Amino acid sequence: MTQPTVSEFVNDWFDTHRSEIIGWRRHIHSHPETSNQEFETTNYLAKILGEYGVEAQRFPETGLMVDIGPDTEEGRIAFRADIDALPVQEVTGLEYSSQTPGVSHSCGHDVHTTIALGVACAVADYNREFPLSIGVRVIFQPAEEVWVGGATDVIEWGALEGVHSIYAVHVEPKLRVGRIGLRAGAITSATDIVEIDIKGPGGHTSRPHLSADVIYAMSKVVTDLPALLSRRVDPRTGTVLVFGTINSGYAPNAIPQTGSISGTLRTADIGIWREISGIFQELVEQVLAPTGVKHELTYHRGVPPVLNDDVATALIASAAKAIDPPSIVQAPQSSGGEDFSWYLEHVPGSMVRLGCWSGDGDMHDLHQGDLVVDERAIGVGIKLFSSVISQFMTAIEEEAAKS
Repeated sequence: MTQPTVSEFVNDWFDTHRSEIIGWRRHIHSHPETSNQEFETTNYLAKILGEYGVEAQRFPETGLMVDIGPDTEEGRIAFRADIDALPVQEVTGLEYSSQTPGVSHSCGHDVHTTIALGVACAVADYNREFPLSIGVRVIFQPAEEVWVGGATDVIEWGALEGVHSIYAVHVEPKLRVGRIGLRAGAITSATDIVEIDIKGPGGHTSRPHLSADVIYAMSKVVTDLPALLSRRVDPRTGTVLVFGTINSGYAPNAIPQTGSISGTLRTADIGIWREISGIFQELVEQVLAPTGVKHELTYHRGVPPVLNDDVATALIASAAKAIDPPSIVQAPQSSGGEDFSWYLEHVPGSMVRLGCWSGDGDMHDLHQGDLVVDERAIGVGIKLFSSVISQFMTAIEEEAAKS
């Protein structure tokens, strides 16, 4: 019997287990849990993995990871799935809709989780018949949807120890199912939150010259700061400041003593992200100085942009081409944030967009309660990851042959 590649084996395995895998996804979808509360999801994943003879290494609270195959000098190839849901009411009307009021998998993490679960179980079956020459790690990460994200905790718990490179997918409802969106370099943006509290003595609107006008000062920040920032930062970096809240005042004829504004500052350039807080603070001070108010700036560092490694992206491009050459499309850069970026601060890797629009009806959007994912995307994801393993094994073998 000729030994199949991992990709060939998993393709056949998926066809045999398709209905079972769809059942996993629908269970996870109908039982969503928000960030750091994924207790039952973690138990369910451990149960399925155990049925396939895979021992789960649980993280301290929620989430887990599994290792399949040997530890080698080259290091393991890793895959990451986020397992948390959003505090969003589902309105799809699907027969397997969320059973938890106000919580749903409206970002497609149920699909990511199912893909990773399928890969782990399929590769474990392969490893029993044809022992792997390289190690595989599958990470089921909690709490992607909260600020900073659970990736930093997972890394601290040792999930990247002995890892060569790491890969992930994210469903994309603007792409037709079967399409795989690739992009080298930044595919998401850094996202920080800024909060500015402004104070003055207050006063009567008939005598603004005797006070420090908090409302006027806040308006200057909201209107002037984004424009000034565009003159200090290269516009090609996709840096954008948008304010989402502005609160102050209680009467039309009274200048208030306090006010607050908050917003997000996003950039696609990791160099800009590392220095932007200083620039922002300087500009806030310059805008507010003539107004006479006092202010307090709170700058919350979020996640850096996901910077896809060139070599890792080339490898996953080869993997996609091996399973379906016409599937590859250029992914646009998103202005959203993703904590997968923290893994790429430590090891090379790549995240790709996984098409999940059926091709019929309206295109939905992420973080909306009406998001419907075409379940055929699950098979595409599983086959893509297994092809990545095959491509990685081939690359290691070719490198060994040269030496």
